[in-house]
Amino acid sequence: MERHKKSVSLISSTIKTFFDRSEPYRIFHGSTNSTRPAHLKKAARLVDISSLRNVLKVDKAKRTALVEPNVPMDRLVEATLPHGLIPPVVMEFPGITAGGGFAGTAGESSSFRWGYFDETVKGVEMVLPDGQVVNAANPGHPDASELAAANPRGQYADLFKGAAGSVGTLGVTTLLELQLIEAKRYVRTTYRRTTSVAEAIRVVKEECAKPENDYVDGILFSKTHGVIVSGTLTDEPPPPGQEPQTFSAAWDPWFYLHVQDVTKLLPSSSASASTSSATALTTGRVTEHIPLAEYLFRYDRGGFWVGAAAFDYFRPVPFTRFFRWFLDDFLHTRMLYRALHASGESAKFFVQDLALPYETAEAFVDYVDDSLGIWPLWLCPLKTPAGPTFHPHLRRDGTQQQQQKQDGAQPSPACSTSASGAGGPSDRAAFVSANRGLESKLQELGGMKWLYAHTYYERSEFWGENDKGAYGPIRAWYEALRSKYQATAANLPDVYDKVRVKDAPEEGGWKGAVKKTWPLGGLVGIARSIQSGDYWLHRKATWKWKKGGEKEEQKQKTL
Repeated sequence: MERHKKSVSLISSTIKTFFDRSEPYRIFHGSTNSTRPAHLKKAARLVDISSLRNVLKVDKAKRTALVEPNVPMDRLVEATLPHGLIPPVVMEFPGITAGGGFAGTAGESSSFRWGYFDETVKGVEMVLPDGQVVNAANPGHPDASELAAANPRGQYADLFKGAAGSVGTLGVTTLLELQLIEAKRYVRTTYRRTTSVAEAIRVVKEECAKPENDYVDGILFSKTHGVIVSGTLTDEPPPPGQEPQTFSAAWDPWFYLHVQDVTKLLPSSSASASTSSATALTTGRVTEHIPLAEYLFRYDRGGFWVGAAAFDYFRPVPFTRFFRWFLDDFLHTRMLYRALHASGESAKFFVQDLALPYETAEAFVDYVDDSLGIWPLWLCPLKTPAGPTFHPHLRRDGTQQQQQKQDGAQPSPACSTSASGAGGPSDRAAFVSANRGLESKLQELGGMKWLYAHTYYERSEFWGENDKGAYGPIRAWYEALRSKYQATAANLPDVYDKVRVKDAPEEGGWKGAVKKTWPLGGLVGIARSIQSGDYWLHRKATWKWKKGGEKEEQKQKTL
């Protein structure tokens, strides 16, 4: 903790110096999983917090962990698993950090039960814009925070609520106290085939209602081929003759391709479940055991399905299992993001996370199909957070308001994620227009978007006339917090200024020319990703399942 305290003290004094001079600054924390163009992250004045990357403590008895903000998910899982514990919400990319999950918007297939990542955080240490170091407890967490134990009850509760999801515009998070839950050896995973979008949404709701499920998400490969994936934590081994299914080794299948392959010939699971035959009850479903960490990071190889775009870019290279094996080092999410930013392709990529009510999700899928032609799509049910919040939530207007009148309850949203590898239109104006159209349709259907990706709202649309825009209802609350905690006085950018994509001058000279020339831009991205050395992180990862590990464990128990 002494090293941590010294680091925070230096960060605090640096921020105070900028505050006293009324100089704005940006935070440098290292690598990123954002797809916002790199020019949005550059600044002359930086506060470097990249050294805050350690798990300081795991308390098995209290089921908590003290974690610095730059701890990525894979290192966090590697630190907690030896204690038989895991975080309730683990983001699917190994390189996403705890601090990013708190300050941004992070949810996963366990979020139908636990909510967003920050809802599992008990408390945080933050450096305010004037340099003051404070501890804030989560007012919505049932257990008291040790970090904020010395505070009067409720002190800084508003800061915690505001900092979660406001992308670092209220202060700098320097330590998180995480809740942990009991880990199991496997996730017993069931794939349910669906044959329409409406059926897929209905099955998502069915699986969320089952108390035995710890994880629920889904993949829509087309309007007629969907798969809803549910998972239950278990120590029970696979049945005799069945090996655990893994996804981290170079010759393993990519998760989404595996799911597509094992379900493509199945009928609808809903249709088979309506019969009385015991055999038919299993039709339309496939169940397998996935080692826990392999499940948590199942989308790493290929970055969901974005990695397929690398093969589209380098068109002579065929998208075959051999070449996915041969090029495996470049096809993990850390390396993909490095290459995406260095090549300049991030400014052309259409990758969005979008939350909609169940009631309008099908209409949105129809829009994506008709207007953009993007497949596959991810479905991830999310527990709606209590407002006010920057996280996607159900607004009390339009479709949601009408639904409340009908049944007296607020429906839960489904997250329909266009995490496709398909790039947007090559023409810049057409690309922006497509993004603007998506934002408009989202607003029409009562949805909201994650702010980590391309955001093109005009300020009047973001906040709205009379605060009726996408985030208008929380504007007064947010601006009051910025004033109270000195963010306005410190000239820190607000959420809109930080996330909106601004037109930047194109990179000139020979560097700009190289990036515009195929395939040189892609080769620059590959070179930069190699230079980062990130491939060593997945090569040396200790969370990976070791073949035959279950036999060795059983042997040790016998001895």
